[in-house]
Amino acid sequence: MNELDTARRCADTMMQNDRASKALGIRVEIPDPGMAVATMTVRDDMLNGFDVLHGGLTFALADTAFAFACNAYDRQAFAASAQIEFLRPASAGDVLTATASEDHRGRRNGYYSIEVRNQAGELVALFRGRSVSTESALLK
Repeated sequence: MNELDTARRCADTMMQNDRASKALGIRVEIPDPGMAVATMTVRDDMLNGFDVLHGGLTFALADTAFAFACNAYDRQAFAASAQIEFLRPASAGDVLTATASEDHRGRRNGYYSIEVRNQAGELVALFRGRSVSTESALLK
């Protein structure tokens, strides 16, 4: 099995139990190991009191892309830190895409950048995450 096959099997395994992503309607694709593309359509029940997407749900989308990118190597990895910059609001009906890319992966720590864009390609948020990898295999 090559690295891309492994990454996709890891993603399939993770998604089986990812109740949060399923509840939010998040779909994930793995174009390359260390990369993930997560997509979510903004629903009415995701809007805050200002009638725009709740920031926590923007974070959740970006964090999902981050999680799938850093778990591509059959070693369980977890977020150690994350930061987000909100640049533009999203509204009901918007389709948001979070693209995670690996900046650096060491033996224990990984660093990832995630861009969240709307269907017009406009930047909605920038997310940075640091992961910590364990010795535990994701695939059984």
